[in-house]
Amino acid sequence: MLVTLKEILKEAREKKYAVGAFNAPNLESLLAVMQAAEEEQVPVIIQHAEVHNDLIPLDIIGPIMLDQARKASVPVVVHLDHGSSFSLCMKAMKLGFTSIMYDASTKPFEVNIEETKEIVKIAHSLGVSVEAELGHMLSSSVGAGEGKGAVSLSDYASTDDCYTNPEQAKIFVEETGVDALAISFGTAHGIYLQKPVLDLDRITKIKEKIDIPFVMHGGSGVSDEDFRTAINNGITKINYYTYMALAGAEKVAEYINSHGPEDKIFFHDLSIEGIRGMKENVRKAMRVFYGK
Repeated sequence: MLVTLKEILKEAREKKYAVGAFNAPNLESLLAVMQAAEEEQVPVIIQHAEVHNDLIPLDIIGPIMLDQARKASVPVVVHLDHGSSFSLCMKAMKLGFTSIMYDASTKPFEVNIEETKEIVKIAHSLGVSVEAELGHMLSSSVGAGEGKGAVSLSDYASTDDCYTNPEQAKIFVEETGVDALAISFGTAHGIYLQKPVLDLDRITKIKEKIDIPFVMHGGSGVSDEDFRTAINNGITKINYYTYMALAGAEKVAEYINSHGPEDKIFFHDLSIEGIRGMKENVRKAMRVFYGK
């Protein structure tokens, strides 16, 4: 069933779990996520990231995502991830997306507030939820680059210059009226080359100022223990893609390597293996997010 982000995160906050948000830049990843959610019988968020528009345009994958969501036996949000252009946010809402992320986090604080406020006004008039981002999302040395605003910690003098400021978060939420806020506390987009050092207490400090759902971007590579701590501290949506995509590719590679040079390999068999690999990885992540 198709629901809004605001609806799905309300129960997550009450029951102290996080909803997994998975990017679907192709049919295989979409099917893997939907099958995993159905088998685990958990709510889920399927996302189209603006940066993936070159892989598959929104107007092609969007209607398929919406169709899958409407047919599902579990609550499903169809969400635009890291939307940085006004036109794409509008297109997503017109298609029927129930949630959008407007990302102006790389712009000055005041500009982020004004632009986000305008998007919120339009989205809420259509019954669409809005996520925004405050702080700067880090990027690892190797990664899938889901977010356009990703930076390295070395670009800043200290973490306070990069991570979400609790006082600014309070002002931002009160001014914009967003339904969820993506906060920066040490996670990164892409593949971790070393264990991330997370400022998990920062989540609590922000929650003391504002009590709305918080979003973790860069969820891949974080330990199960850190996930649970982040959730207990206030994270209710976790974006997850890189390691899921790797798991699909690894399963395809295993299938190819299990065949000899004379064997015939069909592309549709590779798709099946890719779905299987991603689904296994997503189910494991879901069990952590939902405390199973």
